[in-house]
Amino acid sequence: MPQAHRRGAIRRLVAHTAIATAAVVVAGTVAAGEQPVARAANCAAPLVLGAQLQIADCLDDLTTAGTVDSGHTVPADWAGLHPAGARNPSGVPGMQIDGYFPDNSTTNTNHGWNHDSQFVIRLPEHWNGGLVVSGSPGNRRQYANDFVISDWVLAQGYAFAATDKGNTGSDFFRDDAAPGDAMAEWNSRVTQLTVAAQATVAQRYGRPAAHTLMAGLSNGGYLVRWQLENAPWLYDGGVDWEGTLWTDVDNPLTSLPPAIANYPNSQSDPAARDAIVAAGFAAESQPLWEYHDKTYWELTQRIYRQEFDPSYTGADAEYDYPARPQSVHDAVARIALSGRIHKPLITVHGTLDTLLPISHDSDVYAAMIRDQGRADLHRYYRVEGGNHVDGLYDTYPNLLRPMLPCFRSAFTALESCTTAGQSPPADTTLSRPAGTDPANACPLGN
Repeated sequence: MPQAHRRGAIRRLVAHTAIATAAVVVAGTVAAGEQPVARAANCAAPLVLGAQLQIADCLDDLTTAGTVDSGHTVPADWAGLHPAGARNPSGVPGMQIDGYFPDNSTTNTNHGWNHDSQFVIRLPEHWNGGLVVSGSPGNRRQYANDFVISDWVLAQGYAFAATDKGNTGSDFFRDDAAPGDAMAEWNSRVTQLTVAAQATVAQRYGRPAAHTLMAGLSNGGYLVRWQLENAPWLYDGGVDWEGTLWTDVDNPLTSLPPAIANYPNSQSDPAARDAIVAAGFAAESQPLWEYHDKTYWELTQRIYRQEFDPSYTGADAEYDYPARPQSVHDAVARIALSGRIHKPLITVHGTLDTLLPISHDSDVYAAMIRDQGRADLHRYYRVEGGNHVDGLYDTYPNLLRPMLPCFRSAFTALESCTTAGQSPPADTTLSRPAGTDPANACPLGN
């Protein structure tokens, strides 16, 4: 879609969301089939503009330390994304609003709603004047960022809003009429939630947010990149935690087939091992290849291929994206990135990422930003030993390093940049810090 058309579509969505006031508001009640939980009295909720359903609860603790017990999060949504030793803040009282926007797909079964475009908005009692918006990583649901992002920013006083992106699960690609529709919806749903959350914050606190930041992991990081390229007027900046890169040259459909094809022989055949390295995967990451082959590579290749190229009937290992019909390339172009960011962006990416190899992802995206003349808006931190998700750190503590504390350091740097005008540390590769707790410390520079 041409840039002017994309902007026009976003403006129409923003206008539609801003004027849509018909919503079913249920305060202090529970969804059918759920167990009642303790709630504070008189929890008057602001209206989430455009929501078809919303439920509000005043809670003693909005962080996962409280919401797991109260039933206001779903731990399965965020399982495996953080190291076991990570310490999170807790004890943040405030209001949580759960709900969904109108949608005709039903992949998200949270709350028994069987309805997509579910969201969560959290409004702390002690507000710092800011808002953080996030989309879910992978094909997870709206609570996926609760431990790795929500807890941290809530404790610092930010309001927080997250979306399931409009479709979830390994069959997310079924939510489309044409190739690329399901992923294009991801972007529009983040824009929709941002507009609604900004209005909700203004109602709750009596003034608009002074600054709105985006943060996301994996597909959530892609959403940060896309929003800062295409809807920058909504944000003051963002943190991109190893976002998925989509261009016509570098994307998961180009890097994953060689890994899938060559892994079976990679232990015994140097040529097969070299082919995986040539596809971008670090040679040092070889101990992780078996797990990723079983868990991620073929599944990820298949679902993206079905999203953009549903007519393909061959084996995933034989998929040749450059040779596919122009219609496939056109579908990818609908959601592709350009590097033309308009607001400050900080990227963190692990050198041992074994799903989105850094040399074919964030290294490339950083170069795209430079080519667009936007390098002054970008900081890029390559994290030595970081993998795509932190759950494997506990299995490979001598090989890997958690990314979570590096994300938090990057968020703090973005905060200082957008609110106080302090320049973040220069681009660098972050060596493993000596004498620190790797699950909770990651200095960005001297």
